[in-house]
Amino acid sequence: MRGKSFEVTPYEVKGEVDYGKLIKKFGVSKLNDKLLRRIERHTDDLHLFLRRKVFFAHRDLNWILDEYEKGNKFFLYTGRASTKGSKVHLGHLMPWIMCKWLQDKFGAEVWFQFPDEEKFLYKNEVTLEDTKKATYEDMLDVIALGFDSKKTHSLVDTKHAGLMFPQAIKVAKKITFSTIKSSFGFNDTNNIGSIFYTAMQAVPAFLPSVLKKKKIPCLIPLGIDQDTHFRISRDVLPKIGYYKPAILHSVFLPPLTGVGGKMSSSDDSKAILTTDSPAEVRKKINKYAFSGGQHSVEEHRKKGGNPDVDVSFQYLKMFFEPDDEKLKKIYNDYKSGKMLTSELKNILIEKINVFLNQHQKKRKLAEKRIDEFLYK
Repeated sequence: MRGKSFEVTPYEVKGEVDYGKLIKKFGVSKLNDKLLRRIERHTDDLHLFLRRKVFFAHRDLNWILDEYEKGNKFFLYTGRASTKGSKVHLGHLMPWIMCKWLQDKFGAEVWFQFPDEEKFLYKNEVTLEDTKKATYEDMLDVIALGFDSKKTHSLVDTKHAGLMFPQAIKVAKKITFSTIKSSFGFNDTNNIGSIFYTAMQAVPAFLPSVLKKKKIPCLIPLGIDQDTHFRISRDVLPKIGYYKPAILHSVFLPPLTGVGGKMSSSDDSKAILTTDSPAEVRKKINKYAFSGGQHSVEEHRKKGGNPDVDVSFQYLKMFFEPDDEKLKKIYNDYKSGKMLTSELKNILIEKINVFLNQHQKKRKLAEKRIDEFLYK
């Protein structure tokens, strides 16, 4: 979708996103307080991502809960398309962390797709060897988040092609080239592999139903820019006898440079990577994190800062400060001028480094656990 000052496609996000307009344009439903209370009845509490409306919209979430309450438990589907020099950043973690929480609270299985052919098909400079190496690295980040290996199944497209392809062709038969062109902006120069890819991406949304020979609901947490892929899946799957996947949409974690757009690893210096050292985190936050403060200490003390545009505050709100009272105090102190930008950045730096310290230890341990998570 393109707006007056922003653009959202499956491949690019630019500008300051108007999520209200996206809800209307994409035809999704707002995640309201009534639905959040319904979730909380099953979970006893709400994840920060839900309380703070980081996940803000959905498709058929009420239906998923209806089925769950009937005893038809849902499974979760998420993924990661690895590429040459692939590096996971904090924004990538958000749907995975949401899946982990939902797995814990609902006892749900997680099906994690690594479509290692996608970037090979879309980027001329990327080889399958590149994506194989990148997939391995990205799997370490997933495992480090603490998923239950008995309930988590990783699918690597080239490795599991024999399992997935017979299902993908059922999907492909129901999708016209016209649909792909209108949905993704493709034209006659696109290779036929990229055209077929969306059929492979649809498979994990119904594969457990195939394997268990019964219709099982699927819930997909994702960034709203990826909604286009699964609108097609939702249209096709009932035609081949399976449920439409329900979807839970998140906002974007903004780049360090400002609250518009989303974090991207294409410029390592302006994204927080899961492999960053404490020194790298400090350097990036201090150098690049967009400030809502004034131009001088004196002016800041007098006029105060604007936490609503300050990236450090937004990261605390969206990810790193779960305590509502502490967050409120930080907000008020910064807005009043009592807290300086440097102090706000230091709070964020410390919290990110504590998180990454633990994540990186678990990531190292994950090197010996990959086979536990591969579907066999």
